Amino acid sequence: MASQSDHKAAIIDGKAIAQTIRNEIAEEVRHLSQKYGKVPGLAVVIVGNRKDSQSYVSMKRKACAEVGILSLDIDLPEDVSQVDLIAKVHELNANPDVHGILVQLPLPKHINEEKVLSEISIEKDVDGFHPLNIGKLAMKGREPLFLPCTPKGCLELLSRSGISIKGKKAVVVGRSNIVGLPVSLLLLKADATVTVVHSHSPDPESIIREADIVIAAAGQAMMIKGSWIKPGAAVIDVGTNAIDDSSRKSGYRLVGDVDFQEACKVAGWVTPVPGGVGPMTVAMLLNNTLDGAKRVIAQ
Repeated sequence: MASQSDHKAAIIDGKAIAQTIRNEIAEEVRHLSQKYGKVPGLAVVIVGNRKDSQSYVSMKRKACAEVGILSLDIDLPEDVSQVDLIAKVHELNANPDVHGILVQLPLPKHINEEKVLSEISIEKDVDGFHPLNIGKLAMKGREPLFLPCTPKGCLELLSRSGISIKGKKAVVVGRSNIVGLPVSLLLLKADATVTVVHSHSPDPESIIREADIVIAAAGQAMMIKGSWIKPGAAVIDVGTNAIDDSSRKSGYRLVGDVDFQEACKVAGWVTPVPGGVGPMTVAMLLNNTLDGAKRVIAQ
């Protein structure tokens, strides 16, 4: 039998899978355009000029252009009032050419995020964060109109890699509204036995060691060591953490919540950072926008 040091996990190429999905979306957009003379429209609202938000948004806009989705850019100043922001959201709700509305988070401190998100029409909530969409996701026998993009991307990586979820032990590390919580609900819907590990969980290592599927979304660089992983497990790493690296021109490099080198020696499958979950999040946003448009255009 091969020794442990010879083992090499299969690397799940999120970039390649996302490209396949984008090609499928482009095909469907072409079909809508030819048959109905309409294309999906995504409105991207960005408040202020946070560097990370700016780069996420430009990535989303580029991706829209690539698949033929019309992207409407709404750039608002950092000091925009909550009333004006909500008025903008209402205007987009009423615009028939907009099928998806994305408000880039985080919002400035003086704006109540919950209030703004709940003003987005549920039919256009392509981020899947409207309380009604999350509520339906949490309930048996209900289907949300949209699934949150990153969790949906995680499950898509598993299914396109041939990894079944039903009856498996899944551990989600982290309980954020954006990833941890909704991905745990999605795994439950897919019939996994789900445990959520968070900052108040004693001995996370022993819980993670039991998992057939690990979704790491804690925002802690390389927190999950190779010794924490069950041999053959599927490891989906949602973390994106910048750590100092003087050998890089930028002075830093991106790492996940999992120690990738170590995980490769134990896991059955593992996603790299970058190039794993990140590209999938954007692909799922495009997919949700297409779905929203299809409900309206191809009735």
